[in-house]
Amino acid sequence: MDRQTTPETMREHDVIDLLLRQHSLIRDLFDEVDRSQGDARTESFARLLRLLAVHETAEEEIVHPFARRKLVDGESIINSRLKEEREAKEMLSRMDGMDTSTSEFSRQLQILRAAVFAHAAAEERYEFAELRATTSQAERRALAVGVKAAEALAPTHPHAGVESAAANLLLGPPVAIMDRARDVIRKAMSKKTTGESTK
Repeated sequence: MDRQTTPETMREHDVIDLLLRQHSLIRDLFDEVDRSQGDARTESFARLLRLLAVHETAEEEIVHPFARRKLVDGESIINSRLKEEREAKEMLSRMDGMDTSTSEFSRQLQILRAAVFAHAAAEERYEFAELRATTSQAERRALAVGVKAAEALAPTHPHAGVESAAANLLLGPPVAIMDRARDVIRKAMSKKTTGESTK
């Protein structure tokens, strides 16, 4: 069996499998943040925040607009998902930069976790399952390519109010550049602080 026809490669190029794997990774990262302490917890939460921001942007730019047109009652299904995504982004924005060692962070993390898990379950049941049933492999491969491209250019922090495909495409690239610059600065400052504290 050549590389292009292995089951692993086929899953890699199916947008539904790609998004389901990301949902699984998001669940694992919530567990990791929950278990971690100190700097490890801060780093785990930064990875979770980044994955959620990138994942949601790609869904909003590529998957949701397609599902809105393709699915029976697509308008209602997608409007509900976008409302959930906006609420999660608002929570994430409040938590971004929060001291991860506080009880308030832990409380907010549990609220966020419940919201994100409920959102993922609704996507999987009402959007992904229907998309798998109503699309061809070629359509799902094309959507996977689009999702990967969108993720490569997506902002790395949540931006509530930028849930439409048009808003993401218009505002996404400059916001992504600012986010990625901020990430580099934070990382450099963290290294500098850590280096100073060990001297």
